[in-house]
Amino acid sequence: MKNEKSNSNVNKYQTIFQNINAIRVLTETLKTTLGPYGFDKMLKDKVGDVAITNSSAVILYLANIKHPAAKLLVSLGVVHNREYGDGVATLATLIGELLRKAQELLLKGFHPSLIIEGYNIALREARNYLKNLSLKLRKSDLYWIALSYLGSNSNENKFIAKIVADAIEKAGSKDNIYVNYRPGGSIYETKLINGIFIDLGKRVHPDMPKILRKARILCINREFTVRAPPGMKVSSKDPRSLLAFTEFKHRVTRYVVGLIKKVGANVVFCDKNIDEIAMYYLSKAGILGVRDVESEVLELIAKATGATIISNARDLSPEILGYAELVVEDKIGMEEIMYVTGCKNKNVCSILVRGGSEINAMETKRKIESLIILMDKVYKSRRVVAGGGAVEVELAKRLREYAKTIPTKLQIVVEAYADALETIPRYLAYNAGMKDLDVLLELRKRHADGEIYTGLDCNKKSIVDTYKEGIVDFYDLKEIILIRATEFVSSILKIDDIIYVKRKRKEQKIPKEIREEVEKAEKVRKLLK
Repeated sequence: MKNEKSNSNVNKYQTIFQNINAIRVLTETLKTTLGPYGFDKMLKDKVGDVAITNSSAVILYLANIKHPAAKLLVSLGVVHNREYGDGVATLATLIGELLRKAQELLLKGFHPSLIIEGYNIALREARNYLKNLSLKLRKSDLYWIALSYLGSNSNENKFIAKIVADAIEKAGSKDNIYVNYRPGGSIYETKLINGIFIDLGKRVHPDMPKILRKARILCINREFTVRAPPGMKVSSKDPRSLLAFTEFKHRVTRYVVGLIKKVGANVVFCDKNIDEIAMYYLSKAGILGVRDVESEVLELIAKATGATIISNARDLSPEILGYAELVVEDKIGMEEIMYVTGCKNKNVCSILVRGGSEINAMETKRKIESLIILMDKVYKSRRVVAGGGAVEVELAKRLREYAKTIPTKLQIVVEAYADALETIPRYLAYNAGMKDLDVLLELRKRHADGEIYTGLDCNKKSIVDTYKEGIVDFYDLKEIILIRATEFVSSILKIDDIIYVKRKRKEQKIPKEIREEVEKAEKVRKLLK
């Protein structure tokens, strides 16, 4: 009789079960990537090329997903990674377990709406508990969160985590940090610079100074050259017109360089070309000119030095100049690089990434940039929670206690939500080679005894006070994972059918009564492509 009831419920909610199964195939793959000892996945394309990664975001992005419900998870994972740079494996694992629990409840006769209601009640209470469990960010937490994001406790990861933690503490915002790479050397030659560096590529002008102290800096965002004025005809077939134009260029350039010298500038940074005549007169005036500076770098130089970027010589004045203690040209290998340090704004800094090859240096740069996105949010939030699965076990305990106060069937749904949360510490333990069920039972016991910060130290393979040991997670990230997982699962439980529609023809008129809803559906379709 029980099997007949289950089969009836499967038939009744056939589309929901199909969607859940499609998504769980993906989440079952991703949950073994969780934690510092997460497993790698081998990705193979149609032509046989192979890539190996344990990044859940990369796996989702590259996987050839066909099922529309699974595509929704891919879209969510990509968006989440873009915003936070971390937590995709945790998000996918929680979604998979919430869907599994929902599947069990559906088989028992629970209506999807009742499950959605119970999950949202659990989310509301979990967020309240999470806020109460959050702790003030300590200086050392920046390093430990960065290291946790990077995965293993390798010396290389420790080195990168220290640089990024120092950079975000100094800068206060990701917008004040410039990251670029130079291939060659060791990753341990990567360095944090108190100021900005400029990749020159080649010598700007042989007669220009290589070192300038107490630099007064002019920033220009247009080409430093002189064009023919209206009415002057210049033709390559007329030598006299060319000579007249050349004399005009020299005269105007001398005048402009004279103005630059007069306002006190001794360094000129330009994001476009500085022509050879201008370079010549700048060098004669003892002014360092640097051309083809990236726009992003020019803006950071202006921010760091207090300069105002101008595009017209009429705007020249001492007030628009920036200041730096030192502008110096150096070499990395055979190529020149310039450092602008001792700036007026002490918050602007740079990370110069090194690596044994172009690929290694680029990958390290990508890793650092993703980490900075997360650390920027951590630094601004200044709230953390105990890591290593500690907060999930404590939330599960408190949700079970709360469920006992609910007199209806919603009690069972809230308990299911609590059970789903505990899949995080279980898979942290499993992936680290520990006995996951034994670990979970011990964690439950410790938390029942009031040890609210007890969790896993996967590197030592032991149960510890994670907050005391510096194993912490970002509070905002934990909260957004709970919110997004619950909202995603709720949306899946609301879909009771999949309807395949014809592509909309350009000439087809949409009735105004449904136009807004059709446009929304079209946006979803484009997102899933």
